[in-house]
Amino acid sequence: MYVHPSLQLAASGIVTRAELAQALNMALFHGLVQRVPAGRDYIASDVVAQKRQVVFDHGALRTVRWPSGALPAGEAAFTRVLRPLGFELQGTYPLPRLKMTGRAYCHRDFPQEIAQFFVSELHPEQFSAPFQSAVTRVLSTSRDPLGPQDVADLEQLTRDGTLPLAQALRLLPQLLQCFDRQHGVFTLDDYELLLAESSEMAWIATEGNAFNHATDRVDDVDAVAERQRALGRPIKDKVEVSASGRVRQTAFRAATVQREFITAQGRVTRAVPGSFYEFITRAELAPIAANDPVQAPQLDLAFDAGNATGIFGMTAARA
Repeated sequence: MYVHPSLQLAASGIVTRAELAQALNMALFHGLVQRVPAGRDYIASDVVAQKRQVVFDHGALRTVRWPSGALPAGEAAFTRVLRPLGFELQGTYPLPRLKMTGRAYCHRDFPQEIAQFFVSELHPEQFSAPFQSAVTRVLSTSRDPLGPQDVADLEQLTRDGTLPLAQALRLLPQLLQCFDRQHGVFTLDDYELLLAESSEMAWIATEGNAFNHATDRVDDVDAVAERQRALGRPIKDKVEVSASGRVRQTAFRAATVQREFITAQGRVTRAVPGSFYEFITRAELAPIAANDPVQAPQLDLAFDAGNATGIFGMTAARA
């Protein structure tokens, strides 16, 4: 993975918020690749074998704006982590077809070099009463992976912008636990009820707050898609293009995973959609001052609601 040179010049015994953010992102990326066979194959044959580097563009996760046991509801479970690490809100993207809202968090110190977070919230109040009851039952057992010491460390990071190495080493595994499923096993009936109205909520029910996808920033997403298709990998049929024309995205279809459910006859296992690996190409923004040799080119780091809606379809349950 590409890592900005400034993030490799650490002061002894001190970890900055940017270094901790980069470490967290790299660990989350690694975890997702282990869960997505098509992503593993791509890394092995198209990255490692060709001696290239992944440019990690963004990671996406899904939340629910609803009472969630001991866990803060919706994106609040993550803003309490992202803000101390140096991420700030850069854009809000209504996703009305999905009854969700997406928000992009970009790193203030290294906006182009440290992967963004695209955090989406599902709004159960826009669904039926039975659906809302099922959401309540599924999320009610949620635990909070952060304890008092973790919260204190995040407050110190917010105040100082750095942590002593020993504290950062202790905190990082705790932060990784936030990106997991926090609720327990639930009934197959509730899963099917959720699935009937929202593939996204059904996905959250089985996968929780795990990375829904991680995105590789490439020079030519169309060429990458053609190569993956020729290799027989499960790539999306079309490339999504933003309204500006500057952001182009496609993805592998979601991996299939086995998850356990409760039935009247006992526990059963079913195949459901898991996470996936995405590709994106970002064009440069037009310079503020034309022909200014001093101004460095800036990528269009924005997202697009239409693109996001299309990409989210990768985890729709298939028969």
